[in-house]
Amino acid sequence: MRCIKTRGKKGVKHTDPEDPPRRRANSVKGHGTWENDRPPVLGVFARDSGKIHLEVAHSSSRAALQPLVEACTSVGCTVNTDEWVAYDKLPNNGRKRVKVKHAKPNCEYARDDDGDGIREVHCNSMEGVWTGLRNFLRTFRGVSKKYLAQYGAVFEWSHNVKQATEEFLNAMVGSTSIKGT
Repeated sequence: MRCIKTRGKKGVKHTDPEDPPRRRANSVKGHGTWENDRPPVLGVFARDSGKIHLEVAHSSSRAALQPLVEACTSVGCTVNTDEWVAYDKLPNNGRKRVKVKHAKPNCEYARDDDGDGIREVHCNSMEGVWTGLRNFLRTFRGVSKKYLAQYGAVFEWSHNVKQATEEFLNAMVGSTSIKGT
C-alpha cells in the first residue's frame, strides 16, 4: 500500500492573512516587462530561410521592438505582424507591414490578399516558434530572467541548425577540423 500526500487544501478558504495561498505563475496582466518578472522575448522569423532570431528585452515597446525588426530585415521587405501598435512605424523606415487582427470581434489568423488561394498574410510561423521555445524551456522547470537570453540563444541555435555539417560537428567537439584525425 502506498501513502499519498495531498498538496494543499483545495477549496478551503485561507483565513490567516500572514499565510496567503500559493500562487501559480505570474498573474500580472498585460505585456511583460523586466521589472514585473515577465521579460519579453522578441523574435523574427525569416520565411525564405526558416531561420529565427530571438532577443530578450526589458519591455515590449516600440523602442525595443523596432530596432530588432529593422536589423533583421532589409528595406523593401514585407513584415507580417499581428495588430500590436509597436509595429506601426515600420513603413516609415522602408518596410511594408501587413497585419492580421487577432483581437475580437472579427479576429483572423491568416488572410489571402492577392486572391491566389494561399493565405500568405499570417504570423503563424512565429507562433510555432513560441510554442517550440516554451516546450524547450519547460524541461528546465523555471528559468531565471538573468539567464533567459542564454537559453534563448541555445534554442535559436538549435532551430537554425538544420543538418550536421562539418562546421557544426567542429563546433560541437571544439575542434578546428575533424578531417585527418
